[in-house]
Amino acid sequence: MAMKIYTKTGDKGNTSLIGGTKIPKSHIRIESYGTVDELNSFIGLCNDHATDQQSKTTLKEVQDRLFTIGSSLACDPEKEPALKIPDLKESDITLLEQEIDKMNEVLPAMKFFIIPGGHVAISTIHIARCVCRRAERLCVNLQEHDMFVDPLVIKYLNRLSDYLFVLARYTGHLFQVPEIPWKARL
Repeated sequence: MAMKIYTKTGDKGNTSLIGGTKIPKSHIRIESYGTVDELNSFIGLCNDHATDQQSKTTLKEVQDRLFTIGSSLACDPEKEPALKIPDLKESDITLLEQEIDKMNEVLPAMKFFIIPGGHVAISTIHIARCVCRRAERLCVNLQEHDMFVDPLVIKYLNRLSDYLFVLARYTGHLFQVPEIPWKARL
C-alpha cells in the first residue's frame, strides 16, 4: 500500500522540525527552508534549460547541496547533535568558485549593469539567483535573531548566487544572445 502524502497534522498552521519540535508554519525557520526548496525547484528548471554537460553536472550537485541545506535548516538546533544530518563542506563552496572562474575565462569583462533576459534559459537562471538571494537573507535573519544557522550555509548561498549570475551570462554566451545593458534614464 502506498504511503499517504497528507498527514493532516498541519491543518491548524503548525508543523514539526526534524527532531519533533512543533512550530508555526509562519516561523522564519520554515520560511528559510521553504525558500531553499523553492530555489531547488528553480535550479531543476535551470538544469532543464542547460545544454552543456558541465553546467548540468554542477546544477545537479547544487540540488544535492540544497537538500543538505534544507535538512540543516529544518532541524531543531537543540536536538541536532543526536540526529544524523548531512553536512555542507568548504569544498562545496570551492567547487562553485572554480566553476565561476572557468566560465569567466570565456566571458567578456562586465562594463555595464545587465538587465535579465534575452532568452528563457537566461531569465530562469536570474530568477533562481534572486530566490537564492532571498534564501540567503532569510538565513541571515535567523542568525540575527540568535537562531542557529551553520555559517557555511550562508557562505554557500552567497557564492551560489554569484555562480548563478555568471551562469546566466555564460548561458547567454553559449546561446549567442547579447547581454542587455541597463541604461539609466536621464
